[in-house]
Amino acid sequence: MKSLVIAEKPSVGKDIARVLHCPKSGNGFLEGTDYIVTWALGHLIELSDPESYGEQWKTWKMETLPMLPEKLEIQVIPKTGKQYQTVKTQMYRKDVGTIIIATDAGREGELVARWIIKKAGVHKPMKRLWISSVTDRAIRQGFEHLKDAKEYEKLYQAAVARAEADWLVGLNATRALTVKHNAQLSCGRVQTPTLSMIAKREAQIKSFQPKSYYSLKIKGNGLSWNWKSKENSYSTFSEKTVRQVLENVQNSTGTVEEVKKKLHKSYAPKLYDLTSLQQDANRLFGFSAKQTLDYMQRLYEHHKALTYPRTDSRYLTQDIVETLPERIRACRSGSYGRICSQLLKSPVKGNKSFVDDKKVSDHHAIIPTEQGVTLSSLEYGERKIYELVISRFLAVLLPPCEYEQTEVTVSCEGELFTVKGNIIRQAGWQEIRLLQKESGILSDEEDGTDTDTETDLSSAASEILENLPEFSKGQRILFSEGKITEGKTRPPLPFTEATLLAAMENPVRYMEGSSQSLKKTLGETGGLGTVATRADIIEKLFNSFMIEKKDKYIHLTSKGRQVLDLAPSGLTSPELTARWEQQLAQIAKGAASKKDFEAEIRAYTADIVEDIRISSKTYRHDNLTRKKCPECGKLLLEVNHKNGRMLVCQDRECGYRKTLSRITNARCPQCHKKMELSGEGENQRFTCVCGYREKLSAFEKRKKESGGGVSKRDVSKYMNKMKKEAEEPLNNAFASAFAKLKL
Repeated sequence: MKSLVIAEKPSVGKDIARVLHCPKSGNGFLEGTDYIVTWALGHLIELSDPESYGEQWKTWKMETLPMLPEKLEIQVIPKTGKQYQTVKTQMYRKDVGTIIIATDAGREGELVARWIIKKAGVHKPMKRLWISSVTDRAIRQGFEHLKDAKEYEKLYQAAVARAEADWLVGLNATRALTVKHNAQLSCGRVQTPTLSMIAKREAQIKSFQPKSYYSLKIKGNGLSWNWKSKENSYSTFSEKTVRQVLENVQNSTGTVEEVKKKLHKSYAPKLYDLTSLQQDANRLFGFSAKQTLDYMQRLYEHHKALTYPRTDSRYLTQDIVETLPERIRACRSGSYGRICSQLLKSPVKGNKSFVDDKKVSDHHAIIPTEQGVTLSSLEYGERKIYELVISRFLAVLLPPCEYEQTEVTVSCEGELFTVKGNIIRQAGWQEIRLLQKESGILSDEEDGTDTDTETDLSSAASEILENLPEFSKGQRILFSEGKITEGKTRPPLPFTEATLLAAMENPVRYMEGSSQSLKKTLGETGGLGTVATRADIIEKLFNSFMIEKKDKYIHLTSKGRQVLDLAPSGLTSPELTARWEQQLAQIAKGAASKKDFEAEIRAYTADIVEDIRISSKTYRHDNLTRKKCPECGKLLLEVNHKNGRMLVCQDRECGYRKTLSRITNARCPQCHKKMELSGEGENQRFTCVCGYREKLSAFEKRKKESGGGVSKRDVSKYMNKMKKEAEEPLNNAFASAFAKLKL
């Protein structure tokens, strides 16, 4: 008898088939002596549409809500129905004795395979392949240690509970809001709290009152000394105080009170999980969360260069340690060849800073595989992501950076002044940082992260010098002229995709009034959404015009603000996700009942529909234009999309849309910011926020003359891409549901 292997995607299925020696090609499967390998295309099965339960839900009416089918059914996704039939046929083959689930190792991966098996109605023994990378070695080892599928039954139950809860709450709330306000509105347990966090950040910025603060630097022995207040801060809000200090100490002599020398160690940042990688890629290269995930997916599936991307762990398991030398060898072809050779000169060891089995759940951190890749075969974005992962991987293997810090404190007229200096004793992992700066990946300004808090006066310390002269206690220092500098406290910055991802991962500060238990749960379970879904949530908010981007910063639109006001209050807080994750974790452990969770969700669904029904709040379009839709005659809406502006018909069933402008990669010759391309045909022109304007034809000519030419083919390709994007659904999660709605 043969075993049937079900992978999640064709590329992974083909890799498994190669390792298992399955050369015979079929229509949607590969076959060998002992195994048949087939695959899904992501999800092949989904929860059934409301319309499938009867006539009452085929039209959107408030009186037919809430939709609470006695039992939620599953259906074949129409566009992938052919592949489902292929998988089903293989499962029913008489020579197949065992089914091996080889979908992604996690809650959602379990759901992909189990729903296919359930829909097909097949009952055969099942095994589980649980691996974190798709290299030949990992696949072979995984098949040598197959698990009994029964071990993952509770995980499957938790996955079903999550899917059904999102169906009940999301579709009912969306349908209720839409018919109540006669507008295309949607809400859900992840997207609405995400909107709420953006709104709270904007409120913080709007209400922020800047305050002036003052610092004092004074010259002495050729150095600039920093005044340190009695509150141990380098600045003060009192201008009078700092002026009095300057008056007292200028042209006075101070005494060295203390010369403190201490050896410090700086350790490398943790290995990447998907969220931290998305944050750095957005901060350094401007990649969206979705772009980074797409690049990672190709590096994982196609190039086999990196391990599984959808991980929330930043540690490795002990069994990975023995593979580290081989992974280092795979990284030698790039900029880090010298460091790889340096590491391989001695035994490669793991330590608790990056190896901890207890801190790895489904998958370990993202690291290079043993196979390596030719850098010239990678696209620009793929190479940038690959090099980021390599740099972090090598950094944790290098020793810590060791430096000696000297702090000299001088007392003068009862006031303290300090100067600091560092001497590097061992560069350690900072060699990676230096290579990144040399290659232009990091600049001095980017050697950090976007600030997420208000100005902290205590941290406004002086620069740290590299070559500090020797000082001794009791030494006299003559202070000459001093300089008072004034600054203003700054509010937190608006969210970028990087900082929004961080907030979604750790939304505790946005859970006012919630219990410590819920806050702890949300921290332990990874916050709002999962590493695999956060990028899609942000994209959905852009595509449904609830958020927009100005430069790199994210802002709420009028529609987004109104949805927050109209949505039931329980759906606007991360607390709902925290409660769900607590219960889902218990279901996965077998400590709670899926039936009890479902009963609670059904009661909650009925409550939120009633809240929307009785609400006296109203919704209004404030972006209506005077232009009529050429297809249905209704007035068009002008919306700011993530990458430009477009006209959209307010009637979802009509679906008409027209691109007005797109943010391009063309840079302004004056300020070097990305320019916007608008107009049609010969009237297409670039405009920049600085006021610069240029016709597309003139731009092409200028580029050609400068030697950095943009060919007509490139322009045509770009315009076709814009057209294709303009025709794509704008609200993917509920597009099919809205398409059936008549307003």
